[in-house]
Amino acid sequence: MSSAIIQLLVLAGIAVFLILRLRSVLGTREGFEKPPVQLPDAQERARSDRPEFDVIEGGADRDITDYVEDGTDAAKALGAMKTAEPGFNVSEFLEGARGAYEMILMAFESGDLDSVRNFLSDDIAEAFDAVITQRKDQGLEVDASFVGVRELALADAEFDRGSSEAEVTVRFVGELTFVVRNEAGEIVEGNPNEIKRQKDVWTFARPMGVDDPNWRLVGTGG
Repeated sequence: MSSAIIQLLVLAGIAVFLILRLRSVLGTREGFEKPPVQLPDAQERARSDRPEFDVIEGGADRDITDYVEDGTDAAKALGAMKTAEPGFNVSEFLEGARGAYEMILMAFESGDLDSVRNFLSDDIAEAFDAVITQRKDQGLEVDASFVGVRELALADAEFDRGSSEAEVTVRFVGELTFVVRNEAGEIVEGNPNEIKRQKDVWTFARPMGVDDPNWRLVGTGG
């Protein structure tokens, strides 16, 4: 057998090894499919096959400790959420919370909750509806424009192991322009040329490990 053929066979073998190696690390996924849940034995084999991804047992999870102090009740709750639902990611949750804050806040200010009602608990939806109805009864109309989220911080987290119910509290500082007009169109509150800074503390909840990925707003505060 010539040396050229031997070299080709060696290169082909290396290529096959690299392809199998990449597939074992990355898998083959499409779209936003959730990562498959591995059984404990499979997880151990995966770690032994991938030494470059080994972590110290019990080591801090940066996805948690970047937002809350390691060892606190909130950190333990977030860790329990990840155990109950391996695909849960704190950073991704907070990005989703940022978008939900703008969407829900502006729906409330505009007086139309239809587009966000599925993201509200029954109690919160009822409270928001009451305020919107009161405005209408008084002939008031809100004209608001969202500028952005100036600050966002994870304030607390709780996890009920019995029900798998998770709650995450987020502190927001939002910026928006805001005016309230009466039936005559006169401004009775706010200034369209000034940016209002608004502080909110919202709590989102959902059961972990279920098919419905939607978090719902269950508590509000300032």
